[in-house]
Formats: sequence, C-alpha cells, structure tokens
Amino acid sequence: MSGHSHWAGIKHKKAANDAKRGKVWSKIAKVIMVAAKQGGGDPAQNLTLRYAVDKAKQANMPKDTIAKAIKKGTGELGSTNFEDVLYEGYAPGGVAIMIEALTDNRNRTAPEIRRIFEKRGCSLGASGCVNWMFTKKGLIIVNTSAIEEDTLMDIVLGAGADDMEKVGEVYEITCEPSAYDELKQAITEKEIPMEVAEISMIPQNTIAVEDADTARKILRLMEAFEDHDDVQNVYANFDIADEIINELE
Repeated sequence: MSGHSHWAGIKHKKAANDAKRGKVWSKIAKVIMVAAKQGGGDPAQNLTLRYAVDKAKQANMPKDTIAKAIKKGTGELGSTNFEDVLYEGYAPGGVAIMIEALTDNRNRTAPEIRRIFEKRGCSLGASGCVNWMFTKKGLIIVNTSAIEEDTLMDIVLGAGADDMEKVGEVYEITCEPSAYDELKQAITEKEIPMEVAEISMIPQNTIAVEDADTARKILRLMEAFEDHDDVQNVYANFDIADEIINELE
C-alpha cells in the first residue's frame, strides 16, 4: 500500500467525519482566501481558486461559507495575510515527510511543527532535504467496487492518465497536473464516484515499513500533523503492507 494513496484515503475519511469537519472547512477556507487574494475571486479565471472550491465542495462545505472565504481573500470582508511554508523531515524508519502549511505567524508555526517531530523521536530537517523525492501530480482515487479495472483503465488512459494501479481496495490514478482537469471531467461524465481528486505530491520511490510498531508510529505522526490548524497537506514515502494495516485496525 503506497504511502500517498493510503494517507489520501485516511484524509478523505477524516473529512467525512462530522467531528473533524469544522477543522477541515477552516483549512480549506484559508486556501480559498489565499487563492482569491493572489488570482482574483472568479474561479473560472483562477485555476488555483477553482481547485480550492472543488476541494471545498468535496468536503461538503456550504456555498455561503465558500463565498465568504472568497470575499475575505479579495478584501471585500477584510483579510488576513497567510504565507505558504514548507517543512521537511523524517519519520521512524527513515521515511521522508513533507508538510505544506498556511500560516499568519511563521514564528508560531515552525516551533510547533518541530515539537511534533521531536515529541515522537523524529527530526525536522533542513529546507530541501526531502522535497526532491516528490513529484507534483494529479491524483484520483476510485474504490474498486465502483467499476471494473479494465473499464476504468480504458477511460483514464484515453483521458491523459500516466498510470493506474490497483492498491488494496482502490485504484490509484496519476497524471501530469496539466492533464488533471480533462481526466477528472472524463471520470465525472461516466458518473464514477471518486474518493480523492486533487493535485498532490507523489513520492518517486517508497520505503517499505515491515513491522506494525513502526507503521503505528508513522501513522500517529501523520495524524498529529494533519490535526495542526496550520497544516494543509502531509506527504510521505512509506509503503505499508496490507497485512500490517489490517493488524493495526
């Protein structure tokens, strides 16, 4: 089970959890505000904003909340200045972790991220230490129960996908960012439900995690980062076997 596809699936379940929904919406609202501030408030003319709005809709964010975030970004309702920050480091087993955050106070966020690493015996690395291990890709995940593999393969390869792999109970489909819109539209037109659809950072190579204790520590670290208010995305290059995942459940 690849690190990214597994974690993307966990994030999808977290977004569907009512107890987590408020935090998910708050994080997406920040992305919408930044996108609107940088490129304007019209999703038709601002690709970054359109992706953020799509993500909001996937998380069942109310339309008025989305509209309010856009207006905050364009300055109509006042605004807060957020900046993109990238943190890199290592999890147990030498697994590489990359954390994308939006913060209005870098001096607050950086020590908090460092503490999350150190509390679990891990280390925050220098800038550039792991981001070269990841490549920006479009990522779409479809449950295997939704469609036959050969049928989906024909659809996605014809719509610009680079690769499709069956990983446990899902199909993981990747493409170049420039092909993402066309690929997503092709799947949507066939009314195939998508568990995850996003522009993501995919590890070029993965590290096999061969024991349950290490796997548990890695996943708890990932969850701790995801629970931080300023963290938008967490990526890692772990590969945990299905039997170990089943042992943890």
